Amino acid sequence: MAVRGRPTPQAESLEGDRPRFKDRAIDEFRDAGLNPYLVEHSTYGRPLLTADQAWRLRGRWHEEFGREAPLHVEIGSGNGFFLAEVARRNPDANVLGLEIRYKRTVMCAKKLDLAGVTNGRIARYHAAYLDDLFEPGTLSALYVNHPDPWPKERHEKNRLISRWFLEDVARLLRPGAPFRLKSDFEDNVRRVPKLLEADGDGVPAPPLPFRITGIADDIVTGPAPWPDDIETNYQKKFRLKGEPVYAIELVRTDGPFPA
Repeated sequence: MAVRGRPTPQAESLEGDRPRFKDRAIDEFRDAGLNPYLVEHSTYGRPLLTADQAWRLRGRWHEEFGREAPLHVEIGSGNGFFLAEVARRNPDANVLGLEIRYKRTVMCAKKLDLAGVTNGRIARYHAAYLDDLFEPGTLSALYVNHPDPWPKERHEKNRLISRWFLEDVARLLRPGAPFRLKSDFEDNVRRVPKLLEADGDGVPAPPLPFRITGIADDIVTGPAPWPDDIETNYQKKFRLKGEPVYAIELVRTDGPFPA
């Protein structure tokens, strides 16, 4: 899922009823009929949430799920296999996936329905604006699988795995909560330890409150840095091709967020 860069910090930029990411009305598309998922996205209903529905749940996700429970979030849920399995394996957690493509939100909703889980939701929202959706220190786990690599240096502003993103993650995770990243692009994983103490240009920055609990060079042929790994669709493709998938796990410490 490609995410364009944006200035940080962003915590104070949410203004009342003005979220920073919105769904476009269907009549705003010149050729809306060419994408059948536009209508299906807006009419599907639970477990699919539109952007307008999602941002209004900030601080109230327990109301959406009908219970108080740890909130797990996946960014870039793709076709929904991983999201549905996380929900199935964690019945005591509320599980939310975020996607930006209309088709993929519908695919994820159908996977959740097929799995028969009631503790899973998929929302269309942009990963650059997570605090539109969540208050600080409220997430119990965060997953990112196979983000777009953007391998060239001039693409730094497009990369999800960036200093601004890790700052967001540090703000949103509660102490002891894990952030788990899997990628077929090695640098997405290798750059994380550097970004904990510097920006994307290598300029030193205040250390972020994370502890690295494991890094894996290839979870196709070896174990992941966490137990009971869930194989993603991309992960399966790389396994069948005999190519590696890299992974890293960070845990939010109880240290304060740097000023």
